[in-house]
Amino acid sequence: MKKSLSIIFPLLPAALLLAAALFQPSCANTTEAPTGGLKDTIPPVIRRVVPPVGAVSVPVHGTKVIFTFDEYVTVKDPKSIFLSPPQKKRPKYKMKGKSLVVYFEEDLLPNTTYTLDLTGAIADNNEGNMFPGFTTVFSTGEKVDSMYVTGTVLDCNTLKPIKGATVMLYKDQRDSAVFLDRPVAAVKTDDWGYFSLRNIQDTVFRVYAVVDGNGNNLYDPDEDRIAFLDTLFRPVNVVNDSVPELKKFDMKDTLACNSRKVELKLNVFKEKPSKQMLMNYKRTGDRAAYVSFMAPDTRIDSLWFQGFPASKVITEFNVEKDSLLLWLNVQKAMPDSLHLWVKYWKTDTLGVLKPQTEKVSLVDENKPKSRSARKRTEHTDTICGLSLKVTPETFEQCGISLEFDNPPILGAFDTLIFKSINPKQKESPEKFTINRDSLNLRRYIITPKSKIQKGYEYVFKVPQRSFKDINGFWNDSTEVKVTLPTDDNLSHFTLNTTGVNGNKYIVDLLDERKSNVLRSYIIEADAVLDFPYLKQGKYAIRITEDLNRNGIVDSGNLLAHRQPEKVKYLMTKESELFEIPERSEVSQDLDLASHRNEVHKIITFGNCPSERFSCYDGPNSKGLDSAVNCSGG
Repeated sequence: MKKSLSIIFPLLPAALLLAAALFQPSCANTTEAPTGGLKDTIPPVIRRVVPPVGAVSVPVHGTKVIFTFDEYVTVKDPKSIFLSPPQKKRPKYKMKGKSLVVYFEEDLLPNTTYTLDLTGAIADNNEGNMFPGFTTVFSTGEKVDSMYVTGTVLDCNTLKPIKGATVMLYKDQRDSAVFLDRPVAAVKTDDWGYFSLRNIQDTVFRVYAVVDGNGNNLYDPDEDRIAFLDTLFRPVNVVNDSVPELKKFDMKDTLACNSRKVELKLNVFKEKPSKQMLMNYKRTGDRAAYVSFMAPDTRIDSLWFQGFPASKVITEFNVEKDSLLLWLNVQKAMPDSLHLWVKYWKTDTLGVLKPQTEKVSLVDENKPKSRSARKRTEHTDTICGLSLKVTPETFEQCGISLEFDNPPILGAFDTLIFKSINPKQKESPEKFTINRDSLNLRRYIITPKSKIQKGYEYVFKVPQRSFKDINGFWNDSTEVKVTLPTDDNLSHFTLNTTGVNGNKYIVDLLDERKSNVLRSYIIEADAVLDFPYLKQGKYAIRITEDLNRNGIVDSGNLLAHRQPEKVKYLMTKESELFEIPERSEVSQDLDLASHRNEVHKIITFGNCPSERFSCYDGPNSKGLDSAVNCSGG
């Protein structure tokens, strides 16, 4: 009896406490679920890999790689399970308890070193904590290759990192290899556009980076973007456990990510089509037509409309020379159908450019079919169409744009009126110059000769019947009014460019996102570039050396071994963006010959901190701060 009591008595206090807890009044929120303890923030850990890291003589047939974790995991992104060298079919996988089993549908290659990367693929089953990444290596031969290479892949225009680009190495030095064959080694870039391609052979490679849209590990020019290294590459670095750039980094650690060693810089671009052929054509008016081609830089030997002299045809190419506007400079009535003959250089089935003559029929689909319908034609269809455009912020630098819908054949430029109205409403005539656009033959730039005054209103007017276009129509009267911005909080940025040395540069002022060009200059000599009337905020200056002097930023060409025109960004100590304070005059010197910038000076109306500028062309081994090889004093 005593023995039984000695067992029961210790349980009584606990039972009494439980009863009290169950029956006492409650003031808590009874609808709130229990927390369940602290949230799991620890990512999964690999406990075992089979075959082990560095294994040799791995069978080429039926090989499976088994990763065993310390907890249950799930595959978040199957495409991130990446095998190098890649196969035609992606690796397959299945979960087996706490193990991930990766297997291959194709036999492995003999005497080949393979890496299998899990970066970005795995997360734990409960909280979704991402596995930081892991790369295992094994060989089907008797040794594991031991060299590695690092680098970055950036967008050629923005210099922003490209995530998920495939960096490819080829021992085959033919230009066609990247189109036809899969690489002998490959790796994906991380969030910072960084790659470390490990366990590669000690040999000579061609290096490419492809933004591989369909994931086939080949370059498809119609879909993909590409970068290439100008020269052949041979690795010089050997894999070892102490190499920091081969470790998996926390992508939130900006300083660590930007401090990694960079050997190669690859700038991706979208190629223009290289196969030339006539693509589209359309009758755009009674005497107007449009023709487009597949590839730029179209070579046209001759063109003519059937029944009309070739001398009566007016042509206007776009900048890239892949589309053409046409007008017939005749006053007689036009037929419903025009037949155009084009003799140009077309790509044949063997990829060779050869002269080819093609005929196209152009039907005026908008022409009224009946006489009564023609009488009901809108007035806007029987006038010489023109537009006047001006922006207050750029009025001083860019003037007023006068653009015609169709080429004018008669013009009385002396009838144009330009006047100013001062704050007291007194009108005064203003002198101006007229310059025709070298690319757009229907566009003229009106530039005032006198200094533009703040507080003045400027009016530019085109009187009625000043111009007659190719259709025989006269213009209606039109005018545009403009005043300079009067906001006292606006600032002024000046860029003093030197060292141009007869080269041609495009200088663009971009917004904070680097997506919109706010102002643009094309310079061929040393100049002072003004950017007035800027709101407080962050901006970027992009500088492009215009190698072919066509006034646009050109893309690259793989087969021609031509890189895209290289851009650089004016940058502060921390970023390629710089701050413009309110009510400030900011001046920056830029030596384009040495690509070195001096400290700019700020003349302020308030308190404005000084900043240091450099010239940024992408990250390197020393990080953004000291990565710049053109830093200022």
